Order: sequence, then C-alpha cells, then structure tokens
Amino acid sequence: MFVDRFDGHWRLLLRSLLSGVHGAHRALEVFHKQHRANPNKPLHNFIETLCQDEVTCPVSATQPLTVKPMVCLFPALFKQNLLTFIHRLHHLLPQTTLVHVLECIKRDSLPNTWVTSLIAQLEREVDIDHEEPLFSAKCGQRLMDLSQRLSGDRKAGGWASCFQATPSHSALESAGSILSQVPPHRKRKGSPIDQDSDSEEVSQQKKRTRVELCDVEDVSVEVSQRESGAEARPSSETQPPPPHLPHDTLPETIKVAVLQLKDLLESHSEWDQNSSDAVKVLNDCGPAQVEVVCTILDLPNLSEHILPKLCSSVLELSPDLSFSTATALIKSLLLEKVLSLSEPASRCLVTTVTSLCSRYPRPMCQALFETVLKDKNIGNLQADLLNKLIESSLDSHYKLLTLQMTFKIQWTEPVLSIIHRLLDSKLDINEELFTQFTNHLMNQAPQYTKSVKFAKMLLTVLTKYSSIVTPAHKHTLSNCLMLNETFLKKSLQAALKRITHS
Repeated sequence: MFVDRFDGHWRLLLRSLLSGVHGAHRALEVFHKQHRANPNKPLHNFIETLCQDEVTCPVSATQPLTVKPMVCLFPALFKQNLLTFIHRLHHLLPQTTLVHVLECIKRDSLPNTWVTSLIAQLEREVDIDHEEPLFSAKCGQRLMDLSQRLSGDRKAGGWASCFQATPSHSALESAGSILSQVPPHRKRKGSPIDQDSDSEEVSQQKKRTRVELCDVEDVSVEVSQRESGAEARPSSETQPPPPHLPHDTLPETIKVAVLQLKDLLESHSEWDQNSSDAVKVLNDCGPAQVEVVCTILDLPNLSEHILPKLCSSVLELSPDLSFSTATALIKSLLLEKVLSLSEPASRCLVTTVTSLCSRYPRPMCQALFETVLKDKNIGNLQADLLNKLIESSLDSHYKLLTLQMTFKIQWTEPVLSIIHRLLDSKLDINEELFTQFTNHLMNQAPQYTKSVKFAKMLLTVLTKYSSIVTPAHKHTLSNCLMLNETFLKKSLQAALKRITHS
C-alpha cells in the first residue's frame, strides 16, 4: 500500500528496490535512466518520503498504535537494497538526508544484522559519528583464542605475529599443522579412498579439525558482519596508517564525475547525451590524474560490449584528448584485452580499436603496437588484429613508424606476418631506412630458412622495392636468399635476377 504514496517517477524505483536480491542493481539502472530523462528530479525527495512517519496497526487489540518511519515498515531485504543503493549514490545526497534516513532505519523494532552492518559501513564512509566497535567482546575473545592456537603460546605478539612479514617459526609450524589436518575434498562415488579413513584415530582427528574450522568461521562471519567490508581500524598507534587510496589524489569535482562515470559503466544501461558528457572528465585531468581515473574505472576489466559506446563518447570530445591522455586511456582500455586474446577479436573490440586508431594513431602506436610487438607471447590472434589496423587505420607515416619498431625486437612468425603486411602496402622507404631493414633482415634470416612467411616477405621486398635496391642492398638480399630452403626459392632467385642497376 506504501507504493501508492509515490508518484509515477519514483514508483518504478521503489518497485526495483523491492524486486529481490538484485534490487539494488536494478534500482541503479532505473535511477540512471530517470536521471538522464529528468535531471531536475532530486533523489533526496525520494529518500525523504521514505522517512515520513506512518501510523502502524497493533498486533493485538491491547497494544497501542505506534508511529514509525515508512522505511521501517518495509521488509529487511528492501532495507538492504536501499542501503546498498544509497552507498553507491551517497555523493548525490545532502549530509542531512543521509543522517535522517539512517536514523530512521535504526528505529526498526526488529533490527537485521546485515542492515545494521550496512548502516555502520555507510556511517564510516560518509564521516558520520560511529562509536560502535568493529567487533563485540565475545568476538574479541574468540580472536584471542584463535591467535593462541595459531601462535602456540601466550607471549607478546599473539595475533599480530601471524601478519608479520616473516612469521615466527612456531606460528608457521602451528598454522601448517592445522592446514595439514584439513580433510580433502569429498571424492566422487566410486573413486578410490584412503585405506585408513575409517580408523577411529583419523575420524576423531577430523572431528577436532572441523570444530576448529567452525570456530574460525564463526569469528570470520562476526567480523565481516561488524565491518561489512570496511577496513578494520588500527588497534594501537604503532600500526601503520590506512593505505592512501588512488582517488584521494583527485580534486573533488573530478572525483564526483569519475564516480558517476563508474556507475554508468557498471549499470549496463543505454547511453545518451548525458552519458557522453560524463566522459568529458578525461579532458579535465592531467597526465598523472588520468592514470588514477583509469584505475578507478577498472577499464582493463570493462565488458567488451560497452567499448563501442565509450569509444563513441571519446570520439565526440572537443577538443581531442591530449597525446598523454589518449595514450593512458588506450593502454588501460585495450592493451590487456588484446594481449589476452584466446579467440579472434570480437566485433566490439575490433570496432573500438579501429575507431581509436583512426583518430589517435600516434598514441595507438605507442600504447598498443609497440607493447604488443615487444611481447614475447605475441600470437597470430594479436597479429591479425594489428594487420586489420594497418590496412584500415594507419597512414604511411605511422606504418613506417611501426616498421621501425620491428628493428628493435626479435622476430617471430606472427611478427613476420605484420612486417609482410606493412611492406605489402608499398611504403615510401628512403635509402637509409631500407638499409637498416635489410641489415636486420640478414640478421634474422638464419632462423627462418624453412619459414614460408619469411620467404613471402622477402619476395615482396624483391618485387615491390626493386627500384630502391642498391648494389649493397642486392648483396645483402642475395645472402638472405642463399639460406632459404622453401619451395619459393626459385621465385626469389628469379626476382633477384630481374633487379638491375643503371
């Protein structure tokens, strides 16, 4: 009945939060779509409506009427989804609204453990006073007991000694003995089993191990519920301060924009003009800040089907990205995806790489081509993708730059196919560069006497670049040809013979 208290705009968002264990994710998608359609509808109005007092009916006729915030009258799963939703978007809410909704949820007469933990986490992250300890006295006692079992004594050090860079010998022995007693995974029916598994001694030992593991699990569950994913605070002044988070180095305006872009990338929702505007944060960053932004956005793990949308928004930016920014973006967004190819590149990846290469050829050469060529594990899949870019997106200048990159590496079969594709496009090579190439060709020839790819590349050199071959070049090429043992040797000899000098 409370759904009717909300207008049509917020009703869909409310139903999303009520839609089960994935309610928070669905609510984020709904909110982003609504916000793009109507950015003037503030989120805090929705939250404040949930905080309005409602009269609740008593369970029995003897109990009086009570007044509770509306949010307390929803099921626990709704509150969990709501807190997760707020956690992702708390930067869009005023501090007073955050405090108000958390205080309202705390008034629930039947508190839920996970709800309590999510409240505690949110209070810590938004700097709301939270004095409740991260774990109870009972949990603390269990941690002490566990530390004694791991360390083997009650001397100074205890639990902390288990996390030192070089654990004590006694701690290693004790921990090793416990781990060695963990029973193996259950075997499938019909598989051989340990001959002594039915002995009473082994059975009792397994029971003791299970009891110890259950104690450890109980402690872990209580700590995780109390912390709810937050870092535990140092228990003494001698412990190091919390690690410096990357986003702490960003100005507040960039930080907010990056978080909005991160939500957009993770929501898998449709992109519109507002989505494209979010990408403008890249033009507001300096070289060092771009690296931080790429880390926060986790671009190497971005789903490939989102790549064309993001790429289109990047290409719409005006002015264009600087060289350093484009290089950092391409390296973070594409390099790992290209190096880890285990099947032909998807259409989304090919489209993205081709579009960015056409607009930003120099950053692409430095961030992608050079690194992939130097990688010892470069394979045919990587070579095929680079060859597509060479054909469709690189002009002569950058093809020459790519060819020069191959002079600094050890050639492999995939690299040979790339060099062949470059030469086949009839590059405008000057004499000095051609001399460097033929010298490197001679150095690599002894390893490829039976390589058909090497022979085809050599044949391309003799036919398409005969006009710039000098007597010195011809002598070098002749030496390469003498080492060849493929079926193309006669064709190579004929092509070399046709080269004359005026």
